[in-house]
Amino acid sequence: MSIKRIESTARMTKAVVHGDTVYLSGITADDRTATVEVQCQQICDKIDALLVEAGTSKSNLLSAQIWLTDINNWARFNTVWDKWVDPDNTPARATVEGKLAAPGLLIEIMVIAAL
Repeated sequence: MSIKRIESTARMTKAVVHGDTVYLSGITADDRTATVEVQCQQICDKIDALLVEAGTSKSNLLSAQIWLTDINNWARFNTVWDKWVDPDNTPARATVEGKLAAPGLLIEIMVIAAL
């Protein structure tokens, strides 16, 4: 079975397609000065683009792992997430609080989707 890698560097790949499944790495926002809402939207836009490049869409999400630097931002995050996610095909999801790799990052999202 072949493996397709999308947006690879020497350290990591943003998306890997294997069989009928797409695995995205942890996706973060480009604007580290933005609000939780803006960072969430930027991440969702990136996820959409990677899923399309892999041949699928958010309607085929299987799971989502979400890290927030401050769990008190959970409700603000959900206002954007709930508008973005397909309400008829919501993924299994976990949201936790944790430190992220760079200052200013408020959210990181990793998803798995079916083709």
